[in-house]
Amino acid sequence: MKPNRPPDDESLERILALFDRMMHKLMADHAPEMTAIDLTMSQAKALYLVIAAGELRMSELAARLGITSSTATGLVDRLVELKLFVRHEEPADRRQVVVAPTAEAEATVEHFRELNSKRMRAMLDRLEPADLAVVEHAITILEAVLPEPGSTAARAATATTTAAATAATGATEGNRS
Repeated sequence: MKPNRPPDDESLERILALFDRMMHKLMADHAPEMTAIDLTMSQAKALYLVIAAGELRMSELAARLGITSSTATGLVDRLVELKLFVRHEEPADRRQVVVAPTAEAEATVEHFRELNSKRMRAMLDRLEPADLAVVEHAITILEAVLPEPGSTAARAATATTTAAATAATGATEGNRS
């Protein structure tokens, strides 16, 4: 779905400011539940990446997180201890270590999804029917412009986002994960 004309920068900035404000409120609301889950932000990121991929080589996980291989090893060590990841050597190249999520990892991410759904339902329950229709229409439009998981467009978007995040945090931040 390509727009007939690009949106003006002022409109985009207003929408992004509203989105940031809403996300800040959601994060503040989620804080008590999220702190009960014994994962650091870096561990949660790794969890999401590996679950989305099914399994990843350690080097690929490090690259996607923008961290060194040794930092990724420590991160994965902890996730293995928590029984969220399993690791094995790649049969074709035993020098390559591959990590995969466990059923417990899948359950943890499902818990995150349930928290998000619960919050969304609570917000939607407070809207008038006409406003619900507007929200449904807006979400339908946004969902339509998202690339399909695993597509070339999705991989390009992930690579761009990872590169931007790495550049924004700098090399020293990546080493502290």
